[in-house]
Amino acid sequence: MSPQEIKTRLEQAYPGATVEVFDLTGTEDHYEVYVESPVFSGLSRIQQHQHVMAVFSPELKTGEVHALSIKTKIKS
Repeated sequence: MSPQEIKTRLEQAYPGATVEVFDLTGTEDHYEVYVESPVFSGLSRIQQHQHVMAVFSPELKTGEVHALSIKTKIKS
C-alpha cells in the first residue's frame, strides 16, 4: 500500500482532517500517520488510535501494512 493510498484512505475516513503519512522504511509496509480530526473529540488516546487502526484492519491482518505508528490530535 503506497503512502498516497494510506493518505487517501485516511482523508476519506476523516473528511476535513489534517493527514500526514510517513513511510518509515521505504518498503511501503511500515508507516507513521498523523491525523488531526474533530472526530476524536471525547475519545481517549487509545480509542483514537483504535479508530485509525480500524481503517486499515484488512491490510493489517494480511500484513500488507506490517507496522502502523499513529499520532492523533483533536482538531478544533
